[in-house]
Amino acid sequence: MKKTTFAASLAATTTALLLLAAPLAASAHVRVDPGHADPGSYATLTFKVPTESATAGTVKLVVDLPTGTPFTSVSYLPVAGWTTSVDTEKLAEPVKTDDGTITEAPVRVTWTAESGTQIAPGQFQEFTISAGAVPDTGSILLPTHQFYSDGSVVDWDEKTPASGKEPEHPAPTLYVKDAEPQAEGAATASASDAPQVVSGTSAPSASTAGTTATAVSIGLGIAGLALGAIALVVAVFALTRRGKVRA
Repeated sequence: MKKTTFAASLAATTTALLLLAAPLAASAHVRVDPGHADPGSYATLTFKVPTESATAGTVKLVVDLPTGTPFTSVSYLPVAGWTTSVDTEKLAEPVKTDDGTITEAPVRVTWTAESGTQIAPGQFQEFTISAGAVPDTGSILLPTHQFYSDGSVVDWDEKTPASGKEPEHPAPTLYVKDAEPQAEGAATASASDAPQVVSGTSAPSASTAGTTATAVSIGLGIAGLALGAIALVVAVFALTRRGKVRA
């Protein structure tokens, strides 16, 4: 009986650990990639949109474009099953750029799912635009509004502070001159603290660090599954022994 109780407790603990580890492996926020662009360039921006709801699908997406530091041109990549529109409006105040004075600009991009199409629970979709010229500014907030089939709307419109502490609904942000905020708790290092090149070996790149972090997350998940399997075997064994004793 004690063995059975222990096995059940171990299985429950393993399940809880897996649930806690899940956020480490993936984020359900709407994000834009890449997160950085150079002033004056024409950037290809992809919005990755996951469906967070367990009962409703995403049927519409609206991205607000900047009006204080506007793009002069925006085009979109067609997505099967979705209609796309780019709204251009007159600016409240003219904006002077290297190419002249802008009085109107693209202010909004809308993707609407056709009948029978949605981003179902557990799925994600990517929506891509080409925007430029990228204004000479610090960063550009791109507030995004996610519409669900049950009528609910999630507004991804909160600014992430320089501290890196991410709000509940962070707005996709394109960084131009500003540095991207570091995640809360991330270590900061000055130039004097930077790893030095020794015997022709360079410091690990950011992409390598990201790959390592992903590998760690996957490893944790596999370890959790292994513990769960062990717990199940122990439970079956204990129940079998118990039956034999009674017999």
